[in-house]
Amino acid sequence: MVIHSGKGEAMHSVSRIIAGGCLVMGPALQAISTFYWSDRYQGITAGTLIVAATTCWLIGLVALYRLIEPRVPRYTAIALPPAIYGCVGGASFGLQGMHEELFDVSHSEAVRLIQQHPGAAFVTFWFAGSAFPLSLFMLGVVLTRIRAVPGPIGVLLFGGALAFPLSRVPREIAIAHLADLVLLVPFVYLGARMVLGHLALAPAADRSTAALPDSPMSSRQ
Repeated sequence: MVIHSGKGEAMHSVSRIIAGGCLVMGPALQAISTFYWSDRYQGITAGTLIVAATTCWLIGLVALYRLIEPRVPRYTAIALPPAIYGCVGGASFGLQGMHEELFDVSHSEAVRLIQQHPGAAFVTFWFAGSAFPLSLFMLGVVLTRIRAVPGPIGVLLFGGALAFPLSRVPREIAIAHLADLVLLVPFVYLGARMVLGHLALAPAADRSTAALPDSPMSSRQ
C-alpha cells in the first residue's frame, strides 16, 4: 500500500512502518537511557542508548517533515536542517557520556575541559543541544496550527520540548524521567498515525478546492 501526499509524492507502507516505529523508538530509547545515569553523568550504556535514539529520531523526524511538507513547505525547508543539527548534537552528548566513563572523567571536569575550546564547544554541543528542543517546540506549534494533532498532544509537545533542557542541563534524574514521559506520549501518537497512513496531509490549496462544491458558485454550475 502506498500513501500519496498532496504533491504527488508517495511513501510506501514499509517506509511508513519503519519511520513511525522510529518516531516512537527515538524518545523511548532516550527515556530508557536516563535509567542508566550515574551520579549525574551518562556513562557508556546511557551514551550508547542516546546514539541509538538519535538514529531513530533522525529517521522518524525526516519522514514526519516530509509528510507535512505539502501543508507547510516553507517551514519544512527552514526547520528540517536545524532539527537534523539538533539530533547530531544529541549524538555528541551521548558520545561525551561514553568518554566520561571510558576515561574516568567527571561530567563537571569534562565540561570544564571542553570550555577551553569555545568554538568547538558551541558548534558541537551548545548550539546543537539548543537546536533540538527548539525544533521540537516549533514542530509542536506547527502541527497544532495545521491541525495535524489535537490540542492536548500539541501541549505535550510544547511541555516536553521545554522540559527537555531543564532536565539535561542540571542532570536531575527525576526531572529527566518526567520530561521523557511527557515527550514520549505525543510521539507515540504521531508514530501510530504515521504507521496507519493518517499523516499524509493535502496542501492547503487542495483543501480549499475540496470545499468548492458546497459553495453557492459551485451549486449554480
